[in-house]
Amino acid sequence: MSSARAERLVNLVLCLLSTRQFLTAERIRATVPGYADATSDEAFFRMFERDKTELRELGVPLETGRTSAFDTVEGYRIARGDYELGEIDLDAEEAAAVALAGSLWDSPELSGAAHGALRKLRAAGVEVDETRGSVQPRVRAAEPAFAPLLAAVQAGQAVTFDHRRGGPTGEIARRTVEPWGVVSWRGRWYLVGHDRDREDVRSFRLSRILEPVKTVGEPGEVTVPPGTDLMASIHRSVDQGPVVGVATVWVAEGHAHGLRRLGTVVGPRELGGRQGDVLEIELRSERTVARWLAGAGPDVVVLDPPGLAAHVRRLWEGALAAHAGERVR
Repeated sequence: MSSARAERLVNLVLCLLSTRQFLTAERIRATVPGYADATSDEAFFRMFERDKTELRELGVPLETGRTSAFDTVEGYRIARGDYELGEIDLDAEEAAAVALAGSLWDSPELSGAAHGALRKLRAAGVEVDETRGSVQPRVRAAEPAFAPLLAAVQAGQAVTFDHRRGGPTGEIARRTVEPWGVVSWRGRWYLVGHDRDREDVRSFRLSRILEPVKTVGEPGEVTVPPGTDLMASIHRSVDQGPVVGVATVWVAEGHAHGLRRLGTVVGPRELGGRQGDVLEIELRSERTVARWLAGAGPDVVVLDPPGLAAHVRRLWEGALAAHAGERVR
């Protein structure tokens, strides 16, 4: 099913679910976004008949009838009592899946058409309750890159943007990507696609994509390879991998609480006249752990392994050189 048709069906369900009155086909045509594209009455009725059949096959209880004895044409509605599900008890993972499924309708880019249809109904004198059929809970997508990237995915069009690696002070690089999808994982949004510059499948955290996002080439040029698993791509690029060792570090008393949550306290120890604790931290990626430790400055000392200590010193030396260069300028 095309995205345009899917959106039209959802808007039709929201429209018919939000009123007790029976709406005629003509009123639905004037109200629900998507039907205005029909070039003739015959084209509209063919489209509407297909949509009614689709809804009934999906199990949506579509009713026909007349609001009063004075109506000359039958209309349509969805009885709320027949449509709503009974009480559902979801576990944490199931609730997260439902939240993600409903998240897109929380974005103004996709919800505007549906709310516009309800406003048209109200202006026409139709009783409307916008709280019916709402989806809760919601997951918000506040990143500015969300809307243009989602539009590029739907249009099958490549994009180019600046991407910052490794946090606020990371290196900025220009990327050209064939977008396959925008997905949420562990509370963050990611773009997954084919990176033309590196000739590989990559993922990009949306919060690290800088505006503006520009399209490249013509719509329809990008196609998602069959069998693509977007979430698996995220896991491969974001997960830190298996534990390869243990880092032993000293942490000053009252400092580096984030590291304390990540590690296990072995015991107290005084170092350089300061009280503190010795921690053991699982070592999955030396680069990642080195960044954590370097950010704590003099409140952390790496005891083992020596390679990790050297990595932290290199990060400190790089930061010192960068600040020294700023002072010279």
